[in-house]
Amino acid sequence: MSRILDQRILLLVISFSASVRSTKVLSEWKKCGDPECEKAMSRVQATTDYLGPDCRYLNFKTGEEIMVYSKLSRQNENLWTGSKGKDFGYFPRDAVKVEEVLIREEVEVLTKETDFLCLHEDKYTFE
Repeated sequence: MSRILDQRILLLVISFSASVRSTKVLSEWKKCGDPECEKAMSRVQATTDYLGPDCRYLNFKTGEEIMVYSKLSRQNENLWTGSKGKDFGYFPRDAVKVEEVLIREEVEVLTKETDFLCLHEDKYTFE
C-alpha cells in the first residue's frame, strides 16, 4: 500500500514539473514600480475592446479603467500587466491610453514562471 502511494506521489511530482516547464514565458524581464511589483505604476483607460488569447490576459471594453503594475521588457515590450476590479492579466499597451502616471522611476526585474500562470478561483492553470 505504501509503495503504491509513493508511486502516485512521484507521478504527481513528475506531472507537475512537466507542466511548469511547459509554461509559456512571455519575457525574461519586466519593469515595475518597486522590486516586488506591488505598487501601481499608472492608471490607463482602454481605447478599444480587447479579448485576450488565453486566461493569462485581461479582457476589457473601451472606456474601462485599468491599473498597471508591470510592463514586460526586452523581448516583449508591447505587453503590460494590470487589473480591472478583481481581474488581472496581460494586455497590449497600444489598446490603452495613460490617464495618470503614479510611479516615474521604473525598476527592471527578472520574471518568474509564476508570472505566466492562469489563476482561476483557487486553482492554477498551466498553459
